[in-house]
Amino acid sequence: MDTAKGTAPDPASGRAPGTAPSATLGNPIGSGSLGAVGPELVLGVLAIDAGNSKTDVALVSAEGQVLGTARGGGFVPHLSGADAAVAALAPLVARAAAEAGFDLTADRGPLVSHVSACLANADLPIEEQRLQEAIAAHGWARTAVVANDTFALLRAGTDAPRGVAVVCGAGINCVGLLPDGRTARFPALGMITGDWGGGGGLANEVMWAAARAEDGRGPHTALASAAAAHFGLPSVGAVAEAVHLGAIAEDRLHELVPVLFATAEAGDTTALELVDRQADEIVRLAVVALRRLDLLDSPADVVLGGGVLASRQPLLLDGVNARLAADAPYAMPRIVTTPPVVGAALLGLDHLAAAGLGGAPGAQERLRATYALRRAGRTV
Repeated sequence: MDTAKGTAPDPASGRAPGTAPSATLGNPIGSGSLGAVGPELVLGVLAIDAGNSKTDVALVSAEGQVLGTARGGGFVPHLSGADAAVAALAPLVARAAAEAGFDLTADRGPLVSHVSACLANADLPIEEQRLQEAIAAHGWARTAVVANDTFALLRAGTDAPRGVAVVCGAGINCVGLLPDGRTARFPALGMITGDWGGGGGLANEVMWAAARAEDGRGPHTALASAAAAHFGLPSVGAVAEAVHLGAIAEDRLHELVPVLFATAEAGDTTALELVDRQADEIVRLAVVALRRLDLLDSPADVVLGGGVLASRQPLLLDGVNARLAADAPYAMPRIVTTPPVVGAALLGLDHLAAAGLGGAPGAQERLRATYALRRAGRTV
C-alpha cells in the first residue's frame, strides 16, 4: 500500500479525505486519465504488467502487432512511492519504443494512443489514482488506465472482458469484470483484510503446524520432519532459528509449498487439511465475485493463475473443481499461463475498440498468436 505521500486514505473507501470517487479508477477498460496531446506515433497500446518480481512492457498496434517489448525488475510503489516507481518504468518504455524504431528523446508527441497498466500493489482507489496520474504525467499516451495486476490475468484467460480471476501465487487475490466496466474486487492487503493462503501464507502455516508438532503443542504431522529435511537441518526449530538469525532468507520459506503438496500426497492429515483449506478459499473468492457481478446463474470463465495454481497440483485442483461444481455450477474454470502482459494489452485493445480506434477481435487474435509463437521460440 502506497501511503508514503499525501494524506492517509479513508479506511472504508481507500480515498484521501475530500476526494471524490472516480469511475475511471480501477476499471481496466475505462476512460482513464488524460495524458499527452498531439498526434501519437503509434495508433495502439502501451501495455504494462508490473509485478513484485518483474515488469513486462509491450508496444502493440491497434491491429494487434507487437512492435516492441522490454522486461525489467519488480514494481514496488509501496516502498519507493508512486512517482519513483513509475519513473523506473521509463527506461523499459524507451527500450520497447526503440525496438519499434522510435527514439523518445527525439520524437515529439505521445508514443501511443493509450496506456493499459496492470500493476501490483495497486490495491486501493487512492493507490490507483496516484499511479494513474503519475503514468499520465509522463506523456506516453493520450490516455492512461491503471488497474490491479490480477485484471491482466483475467483478460489473458478470457475471450472478452467478462469473468472472474483468482491468483494464488506468493499471495492471493480475486477480481471480476464485465464488458460494461463493472468490477468485483477485494482489498487484498493480507490478513488485515481477511486474506488467507497463497505461497507465503501456506509456508507460514506449514511452519506453524510443524513447530507445534515438534514441541508437543499440536498434533503430529510429517510436515515437521519434511520441512527440516528440506533445509538440511535437524529440526523445524532449527529452521525457525536460522530464518530469525538471517542464515536462511525468509523468502526461502516459499520453498515449503511443494513440500506441503508432497506431504499431502503421502496422506498426512495436517497437510491435507491445509490443501483443502486453500481450495476452499480460492472458491470462496470466486463465488463472491461471481455473485457480485450476477454471473452465478450463467456460464462464466473462472481464470486460475499464479504459481501455486499454475503448478497444477491434483489435490488442490480437484478440490477447487469439486467446490466450483457445487457452488457455481455454471463456472468454467481454466488455468492460464499466458503472459499477463498479453492481458494488459488486450484490455488496452478493448479500450480502443470502445473508442472506435481499432482493437477489434481480429487484432486480439493476432496479438495472442504473436505471443504464442514467441513462447515457442519462433518469430512472426
